[in-house]
Amino acid sequence: MSTCSLSRFDSPSRRLTLGFLAVLLTAPVLVGGVRAAGLDEIKKRGLIVATEDDFRPFEFVKDGQPTGFDNELIEDLRKYAPFEIKQQILPWTGILAGVSTGKYDVAITAAIITKERKKSLDFTSPIADATHYYVKRKNDTSISGIKDLNGKIVGVQAGSALLARLPELAAMLEKDGGKLGKVVEYTSYPEAYQDLALGRVDYVVNTVINIKTLVAEKPAVFEVGQPVSGKSFPAWAVAKGNTELLDFLNGFIAKEKENGRFAELQKKWFGEAFPSLPVSFEPEF
Repeated sequence: MSTCSLSRFDSPSRRLTLGFLAVLLTAPVLVGGVRAAGLDEIKKRGLIVATEDDFRPFEFVKDGQPTGFDNELIEDLRKYAPFEIKQQILPWTGILAGVSTGKYDVAITAAIITKERKKSLDFTSPIADATHYYVKRKNDTSISGIKDLNGKIVGVQAGSALLARLPELAAMLEKDGGKLGKVVEYTSYPEAYQDLALGRVDYVVNTVINIKTLVAEKPAVFEVGQPVSGKSFPAWAVAKGNTELLDFLNGFIAKEKENGRFAELQKKWFGEAFPSLPVSFEPEF
């Protein structure tokens, strides 16, 4: 698999988030040699939450304000938690590493649960479906199914679980005598979609929710393809072994599900609710 990385941290969408970046606080529970704060410490200095700056419909910035599914849940969490919530909005590539090293307490974002990530992180109950699909240009008649992706250029976000699961797509292509083409990594999905629209890549792989949101916003430009992975689920992440915080967050999610708020927000932001999500998930990949 050939890979080309594009670093674009200086895009306008990145600069919009600077106003939301609060002062970083040190986080004192030892986790793999790193100090991650337990609930007692968090109650004293607040919960440091990391969210992504541009990952529709989960989290993004609109008119200078954070919005999306996870950001609405953060507002509910502010009312639920007996401590302050300190939100930091930043590019995806720094979030999970920051949580695993104790820089942030929790990643409230759609982090897909994977075997590799579970080595350094613990995950809450899943928050949605994250089966991977491809999206193509609507006017691209050369692609009508999986077999047509043979040798074509694919865009995907750097450091994402979708990148790690591209071998599943490669296996699908090999069944028809094809192969995975060049892989281009992007700092954020909006940049990948822009290059797709301009014809610099042939298709982009993302979760079904994100792709459906994109196509709903730009139906004349993009078209939903087919699934290119097995079942997958996103969840919030904390440092490995931070059981107290994990239990607290799972309690909050369970309450949001019980009172109907979770389904309400899913329908609002995803267009459908997911009533049969597992309480926990053990990934194969």
